[in-house]
Amino acid sequence: MQLLKSLLLVGVVVVLFSQATFSPKNQSLLSDSLLTGEQLAHRYCQGCHLFPDPSLLDKQTWEKGVLPYMGRRLGIRSSAIDPYRGLFAEEKQKVMAAGLYPRKPLLSKADWQKIVSYYRTQAPEKLAPPRTVTNPYPSLPNFSVRAISFQDDHTPQTTLLTYDTLSHQLFVGDRQKKLWVLDSEFKLQHEHHLDSPPSALRVQANGELQVLTMGSLMPSDLNLGNLLCIDSGGAIRLQLHSLPRPVHFTECDLNQDGKKDVIVCGFGHQLGQLAWYESYQESNPVVHILKALPGARKAVVEDFNRDGRPDIVVLMEQAQEGVYLFTNEGQGEFREQALLQFPPVYGLSSMEVLDFNGDGYLDLLVSNGDNWDYTNILKNYHGIRLYLNDGENHFKEAWFYPLYGANQVVAADFDQDGDLDLAAISFFPDMIQHPEQGFMYFNNLGNLNFEAHTVPEAAKGKWLTMEVADYDQDGDLDLILGSYLYSLMDLGTLTLQGQKKFPQLLILNNGLRQPAP
Repeated sequence: MQLLKSLLLVGVVVVLFSQATFSPKNQSLLSDSLLTGEQLAHRYCQGCHLFPDPSLLDKQTWEKGVLPYMGRRLGIRSSAIDPYRGLFAEEKQKVMAAGLYPRKPLLSKADWQKIVSYYRTQAPEKLAPPRTVTNPYPSLPNFSVRAISFQDDHTPQTTLLTYDTLSHQLFVGDRQKKLWVLDSEFKLQHEHHLDSPPSALRVQANGELQVLTMGSLMPSDLNLGNLLCIDSGGAIRLQLHSLPRPVHFTECDLNQDGKKDVIVCGFGHQLGQLAWYESYQESNPVVHILKALPGARKAVVEDFNRDGRPDIVVLMEQAQEGVYLFTNEGQGEFREQALLQFPPVYGLSSMEVLDFNGDGYLDLLVSNGDNWDYTNILKNYHGIRLYLNDGENHFKEAWFYPLYGANQVVAADFDQDGDLDLAAISFFPDMIQHPEQGFMYFNNLGNLNFEAHTVPEAAKGKWLTMEVADYDQDGDLDLILGSYLYSLMDLGTLTLQGQKKFPQLLILNNGLRQPAP
């Protein structure tokens, strides 16, 4: 009996030791050399984001695109690979100071090869197509479509679309540092020359324009972005400067002191930040950094916990992909909570915060399809996702529609039947088989059933921006799409498909109601 107890005790100790040794929390007790490639991948490949499963990409993309970049982040690089190549001196200094690329390897080359072998052997040769869905109808009832170019011989590179309901003007930003003002018939009225491409715009109550400029549209860690104010005479004054490639801003009195604050999404590149600027219209605004990471894409202010204080919901792209809630604790303090998290290859691209099902709780509508990185392939998990709130700010996916390269989704009652329909654009659709799926419309049939539509005219461009507006003032909501042709390859692809003209805008006019006389 004593021998049996001793054996049982030894067995328990061995089991407990094994559990302690191999648990994620205590894996550091093991020498790396004893770990498998999968165990090493879990240890080293989820330090700054969710673990990327090998099944998310094909073998070639892992080997040629992602793994070399991952290796550089772990200090594994050959003399032929310089992570600072192409950076300006100021950028290089900042990236080096951040320690993104260790000077010494964090693991041995042998263990790194185990990780490479794990992804190489476990990844599929090719990603499977998306799950089967009903093919979209090739037309959109009640909508008429027309393509517009208001600048002759101009290659479309639209970065911004904002419609002002008071002046009935459409503001169109362009990569060529232009901000155009169009009337309700899409005739050019004014042209503003900016310091860099605009990414966001807000029309103030006094008619002045607040315009966010990126500094650089292409990936950059130079802090060249600005928040500008343009008065009625066209004079430009600077409100904020030296912003890290900003893409979105929201004004709100966050600390409830009666003064206006502003939240700026500094997307950046390898560096970036989500920050709010206290009393930003005064001479020396105080900067509060909420998240010192790149990828902040959109910030929405809502009172999530109904305590009377404005909270912040943020869409983060890049490494820590997800939706995050910053609960306002008062006195300018915020508590961060992850509402949704995704692997870094998902490519989150847009977010809407809304009560979709009318139960009184805010839900999340997101798109993922950003392919502008190391993994430019068609992915079966790209698409539109609706997450419903259980009333405790826990979110569960209730609906998914696969859409290659999904870039933006909006919700509105386009057919005025009392529920929310959806419209979406894709910047990276299947340009060979289904270029028309650069735009999709989803008619809400109830009970999370949607009828999908597209229009053949969507094949005329690559749609980066979308705005919902009753531009003809007839009482129903229309859609305006902005095209962005990034390269000669985009032009060549469209030309081979028979396109001879490349419109800047695609107007989808809702004919539910007759235009006002």
